This record gives sequence, C-alpha cells and structure tokens, in this order.
Amino acid sequence: MHDTCVKARRNCISDKMYKAVDDYLEKKESPQREICQKLREIIFKTMPHIKEEMKWGVPSYANGRFYLVSLKDHVNLGFSLKTLSETEQKLLEGSGKTMRHIEIRSLEGIDEKRIVDLLKIVGKE
Repeated sequence: MHDTCVKARRNCISDKMYKAVDDYLEKKESPQREICQKLREIIFKTMPHIKEEMKWGVPSYANGRFYLVSLKDHVNLGFSLKTLSETEQKLLEGSGKTMRHIEIRSLEGIDEKRIVDLLKIVGKE
C-alpha cells in the first residue's frame, strides 16, 4: 500500500477498521488481492477522508455507498443507486435494485478515469 493511501486512511478511520480491511485483502488470491488494493488506493486518492469499514463481510466506503468484493475470477466495485439518475445507472453493470457494480478481471482492466468519475457521481450528496 502506498504511504499516501495509508496516511489518508489514518486521517479518517480508526486503526481497527482499516486493519479489518487489510486482513480481508491479505486472505484473497492473486490477482484479486492486487486489484482490490489498487481500487482501494484509487478510492482514497479520490476521496481522502472517506470512511472505510467492513460491512456485509466486504470492504465498504461512505456508509455503504461503495463496496469492494473479491470473487472467484474477478473483483466487483459496487455502487449505491440511491443518488443516481437512470442515465447514470446505465454506466454500471448488474440488475440490482439498490446496488450495481463494475466488474474488473485484471490490473490492466482498471480504468482509473472511469472509476474516479463513478466515485464522484455516487459520492455526491
């Protein structure tokens, strides 16, 4: 984890909470672990004071507005639909009524600009 990301986390959450997320990530297989770590870094770079916690058994951010879940062959970065227009919801995958996601299968498959844009859209009040 990059120092800037670690410092950002320490500014916004307790050691216990991010330790739980660290533990979750350490148990994941490669490449999902590295994908999650990169996504986590992007989240904290975009929103340095965001709250990180374990919720629903996975890393969750901004009181459940975003989540990371490592699955067998990919990682989902999930987003709450609560503040999204129908047009914005179409930027996401899945058919959930309250949450949708983007699916990432490799480090090379991370589109940082798209992720930052989605984080900003979903993170708006």
